[in-house]
Formats: sequence, C-alpha cells, structure tokens
Amino acid sequence: MVTVAPALPRATAHPPRLAAVRHLGPNWYASVMGTAIVAGAGATLPAPFSAPPALRTACTAVWALSALLLAALLVARALHWTHHRDQARAHLLDPATAPFYGCLAMALLAVGGGALTVGQDWIGVRAAVALDAVLFTAGTVVGLAAAVAVPYLMAVRHRIEPGSATPVWLLPLVAPMVSAAAGPALVPHLPAGEPRETLLLACFGMFGLSLLAVLVMLPVVFARLLTGGPLPLALTPTLFLVLGPLGQSTTAVGRFADVAPGVVAPAYSDGFAVLAVLYGVPVMGFALLWLALACAHVVRARRAGMRFAMTWWAFTFPVGTCVTGAASLAVRTGLTCYAWLAVALYAGLVAAWAVAAAQTARGLLSGALLAAPRPAPAAPPAATARTT
Repeated sequence: MVTVAPALPRATAHPPRLAAVRHLGPNWYASVMGTAIVAGAGATLPAPFSAPPALRTACTAVWALSALLLAALLVARALHWTHHRDQARAHLLDPATAPFYGCLAMALLAVGGGALTVGQDWIGVRAAVALDAVLFTAGTVVGLAAAVAVPYLMAVRHRIEPGSATPVWLLPLVAPMVSAAAGPALVPHLPAGEPRETLLLACFGMFGLSLLAVLVMLPVVFARLLTGGPLPLALTPTLFLVLGPLGQSTTAVGRFADVAPGVVAPAYSDGFAVLAVLYGVPVMGFALLWLALACAHVVRARRAGMRFAMTWWAFTFPVGTCVTGAASLAVRTGLTCYAWLAVALYAGLVAAWAVAAAQTARGLLSGALLAAPRPAPAAPPAATARTT
C-alpha cells in the first residue's frame, strides 16, 4: 500500500531566519543595555581606580560589541514587525511584555553614551559626537513615547489582575532618566549660550519627569511585594530594576553639576553642585538597602530552583548605574569609601554580565531562548470576584 504524505502548511515555508524571530521580544534590548554599561561604568571609575590603558581598551571593545548587538537586534526586530505583526501586536497588548519597550530607548541611549565615553578612542571624537547625537535623539523620542504610551495601554487596554505589579513596570518610566544622565555629555559640543542651556534644562526636566513617575509607581511595586509574597522565581531578578532609577538619578545630578558652570547662571550652577551631594548621598543609601533586599530574594529563589531566563540581565544595567552614581559621589565628596563602593559594584557587574552573556549565548545556540513559550500548566478552577 502506498501512502501519501500530507502537504506541509504554507507557514512552514518561511526561511528559518524569519521563523527564529517570531518570539524575539523587546526584552532582548536589555542585553545591549547590560553590555554597554559594562563599558561606560568601567571608564568612569574614580581615582585611585581610574581605568588603566588595558581596562580602557577592554571597555572600548565591550562598547563595540554592544553597538554590534544593537545593530543586530534592530534588524531582527524589524523582521519581527514585518513578518510577525500579529505577535508584535500581542506583545504590545501583553502587560508583562509591553513595559520592555522602554529597553529599546535605553539601549539606544547606552550605546550612544558609550560612544563619547570610550568609543571615541577608536572612531574619533567627531564620529562619536555624531553617533551619540543620533542615538540620544532617537532614544529620547522613543523613551518619552514609551513613558506615555505604555502606562496608557496598561490603563485602557491591558487586563491587569490586582496584585500583579512587578518592577518591570518601571522600565518605560526610567527611560527619560537615562536621557537625563546621557544628555549632559553633549552639552559642551553645542554652540555656547542658549543651545547649551536648553539641552541642560531639558535633561533636568526629564530628570523630574522620570523621578516623579517612579515615585508614583514604586510604592505599588513595594506593596505588591509585601502583601502578595515573593515574586515568581523567573521574575525575582527584576527586583534589581529598582536600582536603575536610583543609580541613574544620582549619576544624572552629578553630570548636571559637571557641565553647569558657564552654561547657566552661577547661582544655578552652585545649586546643581549642592543637589549632586544632597540628593545623591541619601538616594545611594536607599539603593544599597534595596540591593541587600534584592540579593536576599535572589538567594532564596536560587535555592528554590530559579533557572536562567532573560530576566537575569536585570543584574547588569541597574547595577551599572549605581557604579556611575557612586563614582560621581566619590568625585563630588572626595570620600574614598564611594570610590571603593564603585569598584565593588563594578566587580559584581562584570561577574553578572559574564554569567548572563554566557547563558544567553548558550540558549541561542540551543534554540531554547527563541522557542515558543511553553503553555502554563492548567490550574484548578477557582472562584473569582467580578469588579465593576
């Protein structure tokens, strides 16, 4: 007897490269952020730990890697939107995935900032300024759009269950703070006078925008943690995301103080210098408190069987912002303890990046990280309350 094999569906005729990006979400930009911050933070370590030539060369190489990763992800995400628009729309309508669109903005800003910090060693100052200007502009536009659009979608389109808040909700709100910290590096490259003052005050405005939005959202996340119990194992690393606005805002006020002299009136310049210390010191103190709390949760989750997921990249960029924040305080206060803190945090950052990068490469080679998510196991029916 002769049997005829059934015809394959047309969908399987897609080239493997197109099928591979179907489940590539915006959370992958976190790998770019985490890589770029290793370069940027390493180059800003304060004296007496200022980057020796070998470390600076290594940081420049890591920045180049982050730029390549960004280019590859932008192409892959463009293919995702072109060939898998249904999945892309599903990501936007998923309250667990939509906040990661803030990572796109922060990836652009991190790579752009790294161009001026270390990339200029290889590509020259003029090219570094041009690249940073383009990426800063694009990242700021995307970040401001995400800061409005994602909370809007969460309010009117997403179906969010009570008690489901996670630190991931902070991502689109932190993006303008990254712009605020990255923008001052471009101020000296603008014409003197109003252009410089406009950019500096625009960055200060984004600092306030992001800070107040985070102060509104953070109590919701903390209340969920206290009343709803520990986060699911895979989401436990996202507790480190809270460090992002803390370290980045400390970095931002320090950079405002660095570029303010000669850009704004002396009284305002002195005010920025005072703000850098009076704001940065207590916020860094809270960051260390949260770091201890997050580490305790991660240790618990690891003992409970937490395995690698892309959420492990939360161990990188937020910690990197605390490195740059501590380095800024070391310069402003002259205290060696902040210099040692920056070095200790940087050592942890490099270790976390190495683990996350190795596990990500392993998951890509095996195909596990780009596979369709497994369906959640069926739960027994439970009584639900209807709200109006």
